[in-house]
Amino acid sequence: MFRKILIANRGEIAVRVIRACRDLGIAPVAVFSEADANALHVRMSDEAYCIGPPPSAESYLNIDAIIAAARKSNADAIHPGYGFLAENAEFAVAVAAAGVTFIGPTPEAMLVMGSKTSARRAAIAAGVPIVPGTTEPLQSLAEARDTAAQLGYPVMLKAAAGGGGKGMRQVAAQTDLHSAFEAATSEAQAAFGSAEVYLEKVVERPRHIEIQIFADTHGQIVHLGERECSIQRRHQKVIEECPSPINDPDLRQRMGEAAIRIARAVGYVGAGTVEFLLSDVSREFYFLEMNTRLQVEHPVTELVTGIDLVREQINVAAGADLSFKQEDVRWQGHAIECRVYAEDPENNFFPSPGKITFLRAPSGPGVRDDSGVVAGDEVSIYYDPMISKLALWGSTRAEAIDRMRRALDEYAVGGIKTTLPFFREIVRDEEFTAGHLDTGFITHFNERRQERGSGTGVPPVGHHAQDARATDRDMAIIAAALAYARARRQPSQDHEPAEASKWKAAGRVAGISREPTRNNSQRR
Repeated sequence: MFRKILIANRGEIAVRVIRACRDLGIAPVAVFSEADANALHVRMSDEAYCIGPPPSAESYLNIDAIIAAARKSNADAIHPGYGFLAENAEFAVAVAAAGVTFIGPTPEAMLVMGSKTSARRAAIAAGVPIVPGTTEPLQSLAEARDTAAQLGYPVMLKAAAGGGGKGMRQVAAQTDLHSAFEAATSEAQAAFGSAEVYLEKVVERPRHIEIQIFADTHGQIVHLGERECSIQRRHQKVIEECPSPINDPDLRQRMGEAAIRIARAVGYVGAGTVEFLLSDVSREFYFLEMNTRLQVEHPVTELVTGIDLVREQINVAAGADLSFKQEDVRWQGHAIECRVYAEDPENNFFPSPGKITFLRAPSGPGVRDDSGVVAGDEVSIYYDPMISKLALWGSTRAEAIDRMRRALDEYAVGGIKTTLPFFREIVRDEEFTAGHLDTGFITHFNERRQERGSGTGVPPVGHHAQDARATDRDMAIIAAALAYARARRQPSQDHEPAEASKWKAAGRVAGISREPTRNNSQRR
C-alpha cells in the first residue's frame, strides 16, 4: 500500500480524497495555487506545496510543478481527482516517468477514449450502438451540411477533444448550420486546443444515463449500475440520481454489459463512467463517451451501493483485486445530488465570488454534503464555482426527495449568491417529482415557471439564448476577476511536515499571507 499520496486537485474533490487517505492510513499531500493558500484542502493535508499563480494554466495544469511537488514530498502515488489533468494522458506518462503511480487508467486507454471520435469507433468495435453520426472529425462546413442532410435535422455539433458542454451546438435547420459550425469550432479551439468537431443526430426526448464501471489490474471488470444525469444547464449536469427513476433491472443489465464491453476493449483499469443517451420513447440507448476518471456525481453511487469508490481506486492502483464481484453489487434505496454553485440564479447564473460570511450545512438522516469550503473562505474567480455537492439518500425516491427538500431549506450561505433557491424550486416541481426527465428538463421547467408567473426570476436558457448568455457570462467573469484580483496580491509558500504543535500549525495557516518571506521548511 502507498505511504503518501499527492492530490493534484483542489476544492471538494481534494478534500474527498484526503479523507479516503486518512481512512487507509495514508499521508495526504496537497498542492495549491497562490489563490488557494488558505483553502480547506490545504489545511486538511499533512503537507502542501505551492505550484504557481492563480490561473489554472500556471498551477493546477502545470505538469512540471506538480511532478516537482511529488518528488519534493516523496509521494509514491498521485490522485488526479476530476477535471484539470485527470484525463490528460501526457500527465499520466509524466507521473510514471517520475517513478510515481498514477491513480487512474493507462495513458493508452485515456488516449482512445479522450477523443470522442476514436471513442465512437471503439464502441462500434465492441458492438455497442452509437448515436447516428460521424466517426471522424468534420473536415469542412460542406461536409457538415451534407452529413446533416443525410441524417435529417435536428443535429448536434460536438467538440471531438472534450466535453462539459464546450464546443456543442444543437442545429434545428440548415439555415442555422453555418453560424453553429463556426461557434462550435471556435469554442472547441479555445477550450481544448483543437477545433475538431463531429456531428450526431439528435435523439428524441433523450435521457442522459451513465454507467459506473470499475476494473482492476487482474482482468476483473464490474458495473455499479446507472446514474440519471438528464437535468442539465448549458449541457452541464446539475442534479444526478442513482438509480434512474426508470429503475428497470433489465435495462440496467444491458447497459452495464455494454459498458463493460467498451472498458474491456480498451484495457481499462480503475474507475470510469460510460455515458449513454437513452430515448425516452423507444428505450433504445446509444454510446456517447467515456469519462476516464472519477465522476463529480460519484457520491450517489456510493450511497446506494455502499461501496467507497475512492478507497477502491487507491487499492486497485496499489495492485489489489477489486473488493467485490458483480454478484456482490446491490442497489439499496435512492440517492439524489445537487451541485451547489456560487452563482446568482436571478442574474443569468453569473459567478458570485467573494468571502463566505456564514455557512450552515444541512445534516440529519441520509444527508451527505461534500464541501471544499467553510465559513470565512473565499470563493475564487479563477476556478469552477462549485462549492459543494449535497447528496441525499432515502429508502425510496420519494423519501430522498423529501429529505432533499428539507436539506435545501436548511442550507444557508452568506456573503455570496448560490444556486440553492434554484434547486429548492426544482425539487418541488411536479414533473421532477414524477420522474419525467430528459435533457430538455430545465427548458420545460422554465416554461412552466413563466406560465405560473412565479419563481426566483431564473431566466430561461434555451438553445437560441445560449450565445447571448455566454457573452454576458464572459463579461461578468471579467468584471468579477478585476475586482477579485485587486484584493489578492500575496505570494504563498510551501509547508512540509515538521515537529510542531497543532496550535502553532494553525497559527501559521492563519498567518500565511502575512509571512511572504518565511522559510519554506516551516509547516503552516
